[in-house]
Amino acid sequence: MIYVVIVYLWTAILLYILLGGADFGAGIIELFTSEKNKQHTRTTMYRAIAPIWEANHMWLIIAIVVLFVGFPDIYATISTHLHIPLVIMLFGIIARGTAFTFRNYDAVIDNMQKVYNRIFVYSSFITPFFLGVIAASAVSGRIDPDAHDFLSAYIFSWLSWFSVAVGFFTVAICGFLAAIFIIGETEDEHNRKRFIRKAKQMNVAAVVFGAVVFVVAHSEGIPLDNWLFGNAVGIIAITAASLSLVLLWYLLLKKGKVIIIRVLAGFQVTMILLAITLRHYPNIVIMKGGRYLSLMEHAGQDKAIYSLGMALLLGSILILPALFYLLYSFNKNTGKWHE
Repeated sequence: MIYVVIVYLWTAILLYILLGGADFGAGIIELFTSEKNKQHTRTTMYRAIAPIWEANHMWLIIAIVVLFVGFPDIYATISTHLHIPLVIMLFGIIARGTAFTFRNYDAVIDNMQKVYNRIFVYSSFITPFFLGVIAASAVSGRIDPDAHDFLSAYIFSWLSWFSVAVGFFTVAICGFLAAIFIIGETEDEHNRKRFIRKAKQMNVAAVVFGAVVFVVAHSEGIPLDNWLFGNAVGIIAITAASLSLVLLWYLLLKKGKVIIIRVLAGFQVTMILLAITLRHYPNIVIMKGGRYLSLMEHAGQDKAIYSLGMALLLGSILILPALFYLLYSFNKNTGKWHE
């Protein structure tokens, strides 16, 4: 049953990056859009993220619950030593959702709309940035469980160039996913080309920040190159992601390939996550001095794991059909789910 729980945890993280990432990316794209195109971008973004708006944070909640119930030591370590970036990320989620709601459904249209717009776009940037910071910090070896002062325990555990670089890389990935998703929601050729241009810009940004991540990781003694290229699966995954990127750029110039390019973008992110996590599996937190927290060695009691696994399996029977129906309902009403 432990493997069932681990698969659900990994899948929840992946889906949050893909769906939540595209959601956050909508605000990132808006942030880097010129004033003359902002209103049309907002309208298109609103229509594009509507199918996943109600459900994307479900995956984050599942991941947190799985850690809390199934791996309490891991949950306690992350939530203690990384509580500052975690709180900032959660505030970003709350601020973003609130701003999105008020700017679209507020009964009074006044100057506060400008405030809501700013909160929405900046929180859309901040939230995935700190999500990347948290992920990088968990495996960077900077968490010191023996720290006795505030800075060592709660600041230097996450404040590093590697974590910052991964944060910017995550932002670029989210912007790329959003741009790819939105291409299929455009209604004219001009805006289609504009969002294709955004997708390419965000993709270039992701490549640049990805290179920065490698440079910083090497300078800080983090074996990122070994994680990615130290085994056959990692090499195959990165090669597949690179080849699919070439194909995606080619298909961006072709009309009527909406579903294919979305699948390719999701496939790339999946391969990157697989390559990074598989190498040091089952170690999910790597701490100072070579210590680690393992999904196998630091799991909860067998009864807790069994109950959690059963809850996840039975819950899927209820949740997944409802989720698919939600997506179907939105896409049927908008008429935008097409090839």
